[in-house]
Amino acid sequence: MQYNTLIELKKDTKMFELLKLNSYWIKELNRDYNNLKKYKEDMKVKYRLRTTDKIIDTIDNIDLISNVLGALK
Repeated sequence: MQYNTLIELKKDTKMFELLKLNSYWIKELNRDYNNLKKYKEDMKVKYRLRTTDKIIDTIDNIDLISNVLGALK
């Protein structure tokens, strides 16, 4: 694996943990450095780090708070 790829992976603990859980990515990252983009996208999907996931989580939290406040009335 290229040194730059290793540095990139060790910067973010979530990326490193996902690599431990899905070892098939080691082979893909060894083959081509450009697979790092695909790996990051896969990580964002699995850990729900996309912008749309954050918006959905925020809406769910607002809905939960409004339900709790409605029950307390």
